[in-house]
Amino acid sequence: MKTLVIVNNPKNWALQIPGVELISAKSYLADPQYSSLKNARVFNLCRSYRYQTTGYYVSLLAMARGHKPLPNVLTIQDLKSPTMVRFVSDELDMLIQKSLKTIQSDRFTLSIYFGRNIAKRYDRLCHQLFSQFQAPLLRAQFVKNEKWNMQSIGPIAASDIPEEHHSFMVEKAKEYFKRRRNYISRKEATRFDLAILINPEEKFPPSNERALQKFTKAAEALDFYVERITKEDYGRLAEFDALFIRETTNVNHHTYRFSRKAAVEGLVVIDDPESILRCTNKVYLAELLERHKIAAPKTKIVSEENQQRIPNEIGLPCILKQPDSSFSQGVVKADTPEELEQALKTLFAKSDLLIAQEFIPTDFDWRVGILNHKPLYVCKYFMARKHWQIYERSKTGRTYEGKAETLSVEEAPAEVIKTALKAANLIGDGLYGVDLKQVNGKVHVIEVNDNPSIDSGIEDGVLKDDLYREIMTEILRRIEQQKGIRRDTVESSRSST
Repeated sequence: MKTLVIVNNPKNWALQIPGVELISAKSYLADPQYSSLKNARVFNLCRSYRYQTTGYYVSLLAMARGHKPLPNVLTIQDLKSPTMVRFVSDELDMLIQKSLKTIQSDRFTLSIYFGRNIAKRYDRLCHQLFSQFQAPLLRAQFVKNEKWNMQSIGPIAASDIPEEHHSFMVEKAKEYFKRRRNYISRKEATRFDLAILINPEEKFPPSNERALQKFTKAAEALDFYVERITKEDYGRLAEFDALFIRETTNVNHHTYRFSRKAAVEGLVVIDDPESILRCTNKVYLAELLERHKIAAPKTKIVSEENQQRIPNEIGLPCILKQPDSSFSQGVVKADTPEELEQALKTLFAKSDLLIAQEFIPTDFDWRVGILNHKPLYVCKYFMARKHWQIYERSKTGRTYEGKAETLSVEEAPAEVIKTALKAANLIGDGLYGVDLKQVNGKVHVIEVNDNPSIDSGIEDGVLKDDLYREIMTEILRRIEQQKGIRRDTVESSRSST
């Protein structure tokens, strides 16, 4: 991939970096050799990114040409958005307070050159802001009332860089491009780049370490470069062709922002943002299943105004759920009116709406894994010993889990598969795990998960490595479809090499 640095006037830039071409914005916009260039990384260092300026058009046309600009137009818009600035300030609050605690005044300006500042003590903050707002040269303004808040952040024109900072900026630019060149050289032998989003600190991740290794192996066999990324890599999404999220998702969470940005950037993404929105809120799911007449346990959307109707309309015992509950957390069983009253009080402190469901005791739940309207695997998840859920969390903090049994799709009851597909198809064409209960031959949908567990030794019990290969092949198919690459052309080119 060719690396281009675009500036207003190359004569004002002392950047002599091997493997990096320094050109003027006018040349990039007008010279046919750049408009026909197939693959390029574009670093836009123009004086301004304001709407319809030259700098704005450099990033806009780079995206239209299939190049990868930094900053892209989405970042340019984010830099102008007070809402986005406030969101990032809140997310980085602890780091901001720690980094600026020794500042004596109530205002502070932080200059960020390729993710660095002259004062090394601000490196972590600079790195995080550079990750969130991927522009090479940034300036952030902070104000202090009761605590420090970021007031604004925007690009720095080269002419606005203080003379005493200039050599430092050039040095950091050279270091950055050297790292980029080494990084790209590791990728250039592969066809496509896949990012797998994980959280190394997560207690109950959707995939265990062995499964992540198998996903990587399956992807590499299909000619992917694979890299695990974390929430700190938000600004790097444009480097990849696809994003596979293997961290528990939620709407008010960085996983949703990753998914949304990946979709806007044109990446193939699983889980897609629409699926996260639809699956992670059980209020939405309850309404959706009822509207389409898909059997589910007797369900009621509960507010503080109608909570007194639960015993008569749902009965006791009943199950109460937070709208965004996952992995049995935020899910409570109330056996008595007293337990119901206490549980409602606790859960209403977190959400204005709750879900109340009738309690249907079974020895196990069905789980059907579905990808692009096709069932992949079927599991029986048995309840934890002497407990009503698959997971039991003791007062000491220990977690106990029921056993699991994996079946082939053909072995599972036809009605379970049919109902699971019907429910998943209402969500989209992503990767889903549909949980169901079967009582006296009737199948009830409990929920649809956008981020289903796929652990080595459990969900892959029947398909083994083929399960990982199926999922990675679907990601590859979507990339090729998006890029207009015909499968028969790809296969013939592979067979001829």
